[in-house]
Amino acid sequence: MFQTYDAPETSGGNRDGLQRLRGLMADTGVDAFLVPRADEHQGEYVPTCAERLAWLTGFTGSAGMAAVTKADGALFVDGRYVVQAPRQVDTDLFEVLLIPGAKLEDWLGDKLKAGALVGFDPKLHTQAMVEDLGKQLTAKGIKLKALSRNLLDAAWGKARPAPPQNPIVPHPLKYAGKSAEAKIADLQASLKKDEADAVVLTLPDSIAWLFNIRGSDVAHNPVPLAFAIVPTTGKPELFVDAAKVGPETRAHLAPIARTSPPAELGKRLAVLKKQGKRIRLDPATAGAWFFRKLSGGKAKIVRGADPCLLPKARKNSAEIKGSRAAHKRDGAAVTRYLAWLDREAAGGKLDEIAASRKLEDLRAETQALKEISFDTISGSGPNGAIVHYRVTTATNRKLKAGELFLLDSGAQYIDGTTDITRTIAIGKPTREMQERFTLVLKGHIALATARFPKGTRGIDLEPFARRALWEAGLDYDHGTGHGVGSYLSVHEGPQSISKRGMVALEPGMICSNEPGYYKEGAYGIRIENLILVTEPEKPAGGDREVMAFETLTLVPIDRRLVMPSLLTPAERDWLNAYHARVAEVIGPELSPADRAWLTAATAPV
Repeated sequence: MFQTYDAPETSGGNRDGLQRLRGLMADTGVDAFLVPRADEHQGEYVPTCAERLAWLTGFTGSAGMAAVTKADGALFVDGRYVVQAPRQVDTDLFEVLLIPGAKLEDWLGDKLKAGALVGFDPKLHTQAMVEDLGKQLTAKGIKLKALSRNLLDAAWGKARPAPPQNPIVPHPLKYAGKSAEAKIADLQASLKKDEADAVVLTLPDSIAWLFNIRGSDVAHNPVPLAFAIVPTTGKPELFVDAAKVGPETRAHLAPIARTSPPAELGKRLAVLKKQGKRIRLDPATAGAWFFRKLSGGKAKIVRGADPCLLPKARKNSAEIKGSRAAHKRDGAAVTRYLAWLDREAAGGKLDEIAASRKLEDLRAETQALKEISFDTISGSGPNGAIVHYRVTTATNRKLKAGELFLLDSGAQYIDGTTDITRTIAIGKPTREMQERFTLVLKGHIALATARFPKGTRGIDLEPFARRALWEAGLDYDHGTGHGVGSYLSVHEGPQSISKRGMVALEPGMICSNEPGYYKEGAYGIRIENLILVTEPEKPAGGDREVMAFETLTLVPIDRRLVMPSLLTPAERDWLNAYHARVAEVIGPELSPADRAWLTAATAPV
């Protein structure tokens, strides 16, 4: 099994660790210390050795920041964790504050006097974050201080897990669709055009994509933890532990890159600094440590986005073909699961862990499953209202009649990454459940059927998914869609369909479409499919070309929760056409019994 369920999810916090941290703060002369969720690569998902925030506070969410002073502590989280964080954290140790309403700089300003020093590890905070926070704190008479060692790591001590050393493997050209040589050549051409001498890459998924390699250093993400320097001319240099590079991978990398130990990275940056090179760095994704290493000498830092982000997000024809194949395979597994769930849930003995395990088993039966793409969110009743709920033996509950069951899951296949959420009625749903499910469905359909011109951003489209909920005085506190990689991270930038989605959508990008509604203490609703941005075309009678979305996910939506009277004729047509497509494509992959279930589940509304 790729997922475990034994981690406690109760109010916690490391009181002893916090005391040791405060002692180290006093020894170092800082009045506060920042503990982010991020690691040195600024990834959303981190290895166990980088679970600093969870070790200190007990909070296991994928985003957050803790601030510790001599007497106080605070944990800052977003709306996804408004229910989860207070349950996991000892609020006597850490005040849980919700961003963007609560601001880190305001809290520090309230707790500290003018002249105070706030310590931080420059490897764990992006340059953009450090500059912004530094500006805000300076106005309050408080200074940020970059530390040469991480105080929390020192407090954690020998109990801290060792860094991962999992093997790196080549990613076949059949699935990559473009050779690493060609990708590197394109990148070098873009650097030359921008008059940069080199770029420093810090994101593992960018490095995995560029060099056509994959790894398993981070749970559920097929990436190796590494850094790279790509010069405008000559071979790139990949900074990676030699223990991860076996003979096959060494042969794959030899023609395209030099490999060096990670300890050499600082020395190489010093050489570039001395030579006065123009080095491209992304302030939004690179740690402040890199900027500090290259500043103050002859080198010129050229600020710009990681140049792998956009080409990685624009899936090529091989990646699109692979994604369609992965979604067909995954759709059959999830449909088999839903048929099984309908048969088993009525007995009242099924719980969240058993339900989650069964889905992983069915995906494994495809013989193609490499990993799950994130810990399955298996939330029954009130647990479904916790947006990023993770079931454990401590929180496990039965699937009960009259409640909703929210299942958000995904798989990593060598040809594609999937992510799907279905909300399932256990027994007879209430009218309120049906009404609110249908409002979420209306938003899902509105986004799925959107047509939009070149230059349209995710922020421009997101209101499509929220309008029906807004009209009823309802909403949800998470983004509507994130980018998805090709056998890479299930959360991929730079595109998103959210209030922060400032990047224009382009053909080949894959996003999620996942509006929801959550009633705390009662139930959660989310409907998620992955969608592919199509090539622009001019509609009949139109003047301009527009793009659209192709829905990739092929799994039925629970008709028992749909209130047809709330749907327009066009919305009913979309749902019926979607279900007809699911039945046509997935039906032949199923047993006779499951095919009969699918026929009923996809009957026209």
